[in-house]
Amino acid sequence: MVGLAARGAPGSAFLGQWEDEQLHVECGWRIGRRGPASAPRSLLKCEGGSASEATRPTPLPMAMATPSVTLGIDLGTTSVKAAVVEAAPGHPSGFLVLASCVRATRAEAAAQSAATAPQQALRKVCGIGVSGQMHGVMFWKTGQGCEWTEGGPARVFQPRAVSQLVTWQDGRCSSEFLASLPQPESHLSVATGFGCATIFWLLKNSPEFLKSYDAAGTIHDYVVAMLCGLPRPLMSDQNAASWGYFNTRSQTWNVELLRALGFPVHLLPDIAQPASVAGRTSQAWFEIPKGTQVGVALGDLQASVYSCMAQRTDAVLNMSTSVQLVAAMPSGFQPAQTPDPAAPVAYFPYFDRTYLAVAASLNGGNVLATFVHMLVQWMADLGLEIEESAVYSRVIQAAAQQRDTCLTITPTVLGERHLPDQLASVTRISSSDLSLGHVTRALCRGIVQNLHSMLPFQQLKEWGVERVVGSGSALSRNEVLKQEVQRAFPFPVSFGQDVDAAVGAALVMFQRNLKQKEP
Repeated sequence: MVGLAARGAPGSAFLGQWEDEQLHVECGWRIGRRGPASAPRSLLKCEGGSASEATRPTPLPMAMATPSVTLGIDLGTTSVKAAVVEAAPGHPSGFLVLASCVRATRAEAAAQSAATAPQQALRKVCGIGVSGQMHGVMFWKTGQGCEWTEGGPARVFQPRAVSQLVTWQDGRCSSEFLASLPQPESHLSVATGFGCATIFWLLKNSPEFLKSYDAAGTIHDYVVAMLCGLPRPLMSDQNAASWGYFNTRSQTWNVELLRALGFPVHLLPDIAQPASVAGRTSQAWFEIPKGTQVGVALGDLQASVYSCMAQRTDAVLNMSTSVQLVAAMPSGFQPAQTPDPAAPVAYFPYFDRTYLAVAASLNGGNVLATFVHMLVQWMADLGLEIEESAVYSRVIQAAAQQRDTCLTITPTVLGERHLPDQLASVTRISSSDLSLGHVTRALCRGIVQNLHSMLPFQQLKEWGVERVVGSGSALSRNEVLKQEVQRAFPFPVSFGQDVDAAVGAALVMFQRNLKQKEP
């Protein structure tokens, strides 16, 4: 199996070492209808994890008597993040972040996490939102998925009869194997790492393995099921669509098609609407009271967008290792009902039966990293030693001084999902455009132009986009990329936002509690 070892991973590494359980940090947030708007951020540090920037939500009605506190958890591929947020009716922003923390996804973080959690804040939690890496799958036995134990000062659950997690990065399903599968009755194609594709592979190659389990879901579906003691897992349409063979229009699995091929349809989770309640905690957990509402698990993409998309007229650009450009589709939009593997834009379920248009490029900060590594290797071959960090700052400085270039670089060294065989290329080479500044400027421009070719400015404008919210480590540390984004997408652009799925998951439960308390 590829992925995290199940022992300890799902139930143990959520709550890291929080800086101060009494810490209240003001975040000047304002509200948008679907999610929070851009505004100043406050930095919270977690010892043993990375620093995280709080993100923005929604002023509460002044009449609300009891502050609402929610916990958001995001189970990423390499780390787990948690955020506790609280309503602040007397504050102009209406919102405070009590604590936020990132921990590496490993079992040994459990004892450290529980011992230093902000107990006062957790005792007030009235809702838990959970999101996580989409597409992946894990299996467990109903009624034997976990065991609740006394984990030091707090009760925790430890996985029992569970499989390892097969993540979205799993590569066991070859192109030939995927081509042998039936076409889904859905607008989304199936790729390796998708839950249903993995189950098909196991059905063919390890049928005895599947007989050991009677429940399946994403890792965040598992966590919700264990927290609530659910007899059957629940899955939002966001995660179901990411598994494949799910029709978002009818909100049903392709059961008849799958059953005809011997697919174990009993493993398919029941479907629930995102932002609905999956159940209530069956035990007190890290000082969170028994009976606390737990939301149906969300996709990390949707939770991330929810954390920073203030208005439906915002597009969210996240540029880190890879690049995602996301826009909300108009109300009533329905994607075509047949998959198009060659389409550069995919449509994923959001909230209230709406969709997000997503252009996801495989080529982002990783391309710049490859370029810098190449330069360092060339210099090493010439007998010169230099750190990559020093080279990175120099190449960006050189590109910043070179405002334009005729050199053209197509940066698709990793191909793209819709063009897997496309490689990178350099054209319009002349002797006057071979300086470091020219090449780096062309590379940064190529990264942005490649994304623009997938989802052009004109299309965003037709969809009603009025602003781009920029985020991500590659964008935050590269002034040249920022310039090229503004050049390719001539909207007002707000840089420096923090796309935070844990905060987004907390906000979804926060908004639900707010609606329940409105007269």
